[in-house]
Amino acid sequence: MITGSLNAVRRGRELDALAGGERVDLAVVGGGVTGVGIALDAASRGLSVALIEAHDLAFGTSRWSSKLVHGGLRYLAKGDFGLAYESAVERGILMTRTAPHLTRTMPQLFPLYDNTSGALIATGLRAGDVLRRMARTPSSILPGPRTIPAAEALALAPGLDATQLRGALLSYDGALVDDARLVVTLARTASTFGARILTRLRATALTANHVQCRDELSGRDVEIAAKQVVNATGVWAGQLTPSVTLRPSLGSHLVLSAETAGVGASSVNIQVPGERNRFVFLLPQPDGRVYLGLTDEQVDGEIPDIPTAPESDVDFLLSLASSALTRNLTRDDVIGTFAGLRPLIDREGRSADLSRKHAVLTGSDGVVTIVGGKLTTYRKMAEDAVDTAVTVANLHAGPSRTAQLPLLGAAPRAKLSQVDAAPRLVAKYGTEAPRVAAIGYLDPTLAEPLCAETAITAAEVLWAVRHEGALDVDDVLQRRTRLALVPTDAAAAEPRVRELVDKALTGLS
Repeated sequence: MITGSLNAVRRGRELDALAGGERVDLAVVGGGVTGVGIALDAASRGLSVALIEAHDLAFGTSRWSSKLVHGGLRYLAKGDFGLAYESAVERGILMTRTAPHLTRTMPQLFPLYDNTSGALIATGLRAGDVLRRMARTPSSILPGPRTIPAAEALALAPGLDATQLRGALLSYDGALVDDARLVVTLARTASTFGARILTRLRATALTANHVQCRDELSGRDVEIAAKQVVNATGVWAGQLTPSVTLRPSLGSHLVLSAETAGVGASSVNIQVPGERNRFVFLLPQPDGRVYLGLTDEQVDGEIPDIPTAPESDVDFLLSLASSALTRNLTRDDVIGTFAGLRPLIDREGRSADLSRKHAVLTGSDGVVTIVGGKLTTYRKMAEDAVDTAVTVANLHAGPSRTAQLPLLGAAPRAKLSQVDAAPRLVAKYGTEAPRVAAIGYLDPTLAEPLCAETAITAAEVLWAVRHEGALDVDDVLQRRTRLALVPTDAAAAEPRVRELVDKALTGLS
């Protein structure tokens, strides 16, 4: 068995042990980036851990991000130096130590037109570079910002409207290859330290020491005992801990082709009219897609499991992006959409102005709940949550180790460049890429793409079921491969994926 393998057989074995009365130090509810981060932090300190997720890993907010590892410029613009610095530090940790294989440098282009606040943006970028140096992230990974002429800007983004283009500001930030893959890798790394990762297990009620659950696969009721329960369910935290109040905000993205958007490897950032520090951006992805986002609207009423992008958000994004491009984008150019919910702490003001700080709360029922925060700072959020849980439950554990703990597949960038596998696989699996490729060596049909619309191979589907905890076709299409971001791609691949998932599950039984 490969280290850190998650699959249906392991899930069944570990769930039976917990249902039989085995007690853990920490029960973590929520399989997003914060929950799996907590599981890794606690397990790496020597605590026994069970992670409980109603659906699949990265089912909620953690798969709907902009895939950026932010340095905190927006928070700096609001005068929140502490949060900006924390964000820069955590970005550096991800890119240099814990997950070089899952992160990449994203060039960012800010085109300068007559209505652009060029001086203000330049000041912010220089301040961000100061934060980068304070966080000790090397310039070889994130070079400093500079002003470039219009000709260079057009070379980087040929689709830009050249009319009245005065030049551009070029800076660099971090980006994830895939946010859902980060979550899965965190969960697998936690499992190497003994954490039990239990998906399709719905928590229905919490106390400080027990989680009432329903196994969504068998329908049986299960009670999991723990010395401390942590609620890390993000925007859904109030459903299990009613004393927690949040103001979720919705962020929508559109998926375009690179040819349609007219961008290269650099993102294009377009200032929102009337806003000093809000931008809409075109974010190029390794698979040739471009994400156009981001909106920020308050959500009222019931919180859906899977949010959708409102029509008004689609119109807003297309209109603003078109204002800086030679091509007028229309709905016919949109090949996919996605939207995510941010778990913002309830305070006065617009959702766009609310802080992204996190808070760890201990309720009168003794349940520890973590709310707020953002993907980039998941590790610090997890550390703070475990510190609180250790104190509240009087657990015996040392300090957090995760700032220096490489995730599965991680290696220095120089070593990653020497891994004997296709660069596309190395970007997804790091040093584990040769193991994925080896599945195709044993059976050449498994090295073939799933369909004409993607380079993803059959071997990657088998790996997802055998080692990454995928339990069905939806897990593969939605979160292990992200093919479902473009519905036509998912439809083309679905028959082959179904065949492979059935084969892999049969082989495990």
